[in-house]
Amino acid sequence: MNTIDYFKLQAKNLHRDFKTKILDFDKELNRFAYVYTPKYFAIDAIASDFDIDEENFTLMNAQHIIANIAGFDKWGTLIKVSESELELAKLLFEHQDKIDLISWNFYIADAQSMNEEELDAEIQVEIFKQVVIEDNIFDMIIDSYLIKDEY
Repeated sequence: MNTIDYFKLQAKNLHRDFKTKILDFDKELNRFAYVYTPKYFAIDAIASDFDIDEENFTLMNAQHIIANIAGFDKWGTLIKVSESELELAKLLFEHQDKIDLISWNFYIADAQSMNEEELDAEIQVEIFKQVVIEDNIFDMIIDSYLIKDEY
């Protein structure tokens, strides 16, 4: 599966998860609220963090959120970047429980400063594979939007 198709699938999965909503009475809040039974994403966290309109959530909304989680301002930007930038975004998306986008950007900025050269996305992909996937040097525990076993 190519990288664009991967992100399209993630948007569809997010949309599917939102469709699991059931209106239920929350005794703690003393009001009705949606309850989800998601398979792929931590819907409550996404609904809260991205200020989701739970009544009118569409596939386009899901695409926008997936693009945001992947580090892009909107879906239109995600589909226009280079293949190596998409690969880096996919790695960051898949491993969001190991390092967040801000920490990664700081790490790369430090590496660029020390080496006095800019590291393009292709080089960053290789660095990511080494330091995050193989060596796991960051030793972080980060809440992930993914329900890890299912994506």
